[in-house]
Amino acid sequence: MLTWSIARRFRRQRGHTGFLSFISASSTLGIVLGCAVLIVALSMMNGFQGALQNQLLRVVPHVEYQRVDGTFDDWQAIAEIAYRDEAVSSVRPVIKQTAMVQAGAEFKGVLLQGIATQADGHDVFDFIAADALQQLQQGSNTVVLGAGLAEDLAVTVGDTVTLLIAERGEDAFQAPKRHRLKVVGLFEFGGEIDHQNAYTSLATARALAGIESGVTGIQLSVRNVFSADAVAQRVGNQLPSLVYVNHWMRTHGHLYRDIELVRTVIYLVLVLVMAVACFNIVSTLVLTVTKKQAQIAMLKTMGLADWKIILVFVWQGLQNGLLGVFWGALAGMGLAWLLPDAIAALEALFAVQVLNDDIYFVSRIPSTLRWQDVTLVCSVALSMSLLATLYPAWRATRVEPARALHGSH
Repeated sequence: MLTWSIARRFRRQRGHTGFLSFISASSTLGIVLGCAVLIVALSMMNGFQGALQNQLLRVVPHVEYQRVDGTFDDWQAIAEIAYRDEAVSSVRPVIKQTAMVQAGAEFKGVLLQGIATQADGHDVFDFIAADALQQLQQGSNTVVLGAGLAEDLAVTVGDTVTLLIAERGEDAFQAPKRHRLKVVGLFEFGGEIDHQNAYTSLATARALAGIESGVTGIQLSVRNVFSADAVAQRVGNQLPSLVYVNHWMRTHGHLYRDIELVRTVIYLVLVLVMAVACFNIVSTLVLTVTKKQAQIAMLKTMGLADWKIILVFVWQGLQNGLLGVFWGALAGMGLAWLLPDAIAALEALFAVQVLNDDIYFVSRIPSTLRWQDVTLVCSVALSMSLLATLYPAWRATRVEPARALHGSH
């Protein structure tokens, strides 16, 4: 194509001018860096969102109901109602109570959960050894402590701890009673959850809470975690008793909102970074038009239409954009794939930890590359590059052949 060939020739001839070549290289380098950094940043946000869905929400209930007064005496009937909703994947009973755990002179607050060790769809089981679950089911006065909690209390499997649980009287809470429980296993998930949770069987939890029968809560898992709010309301409206409705978006939704906020900021930065990188394309083409006035005048004299002259400079500017997008996308995808291992290697080399697993629910920087993000970044970069060529290309059509040719002699 004629216009593409002329654009390539103009680009090659520009190499003889150091300043013009430097500005052009700067624009290409800016697009490379912008594309690479933004692809990596979006991949990190995808990774954190995936960790939230596939890790944290495995142990945090998607939906939970608690009776306003009393207990659920027939939780299977509630399960039947919940399973009528196609969005519900599993239902399980739970008995929750707050307690103080004592080991020696150490005291720690804990959320004690009585769980049905044979219930379906309880991902908590994935973080507890099978023999510990068996001992919870078969024995009484046994408990599984969070690994972080056990470390804080300096206890191990086989030790005995004391639980202080306040019993509720007719009018007010009474003095707490002490209960001795044997530690039969550890719950190892990571993050603050390991420091806050302990698990026991439903039978033991009933004895500790002074409940004759039933459970205090019903937990649901839903197929689409982002529909938890709607499912909670929909199923809750069908229950025969008054209940408190809770779901993960209330308890941990701030994590998801933070991720989405950062993603929105990245999209804004994407446009701004590409705009700044493309400013150099404008400068390069304006200088090229100024220096190539005689050649432009000759092309117009030979009958080259104005729209083809515009195409010449559009193609020339897009060459910078295409080159920057190509290398930027390659670098960004490579960095996104290598990021977790690269960060882990740097942590080992400098003996530092970027994400403390005592605080966060992940211990490594997650990264999930999505092709739609790569496509978005490349599309924005190419669009900004195209917009940057329009004004210089229009200026090229304003060159007056007679004046330009006269001035060149």
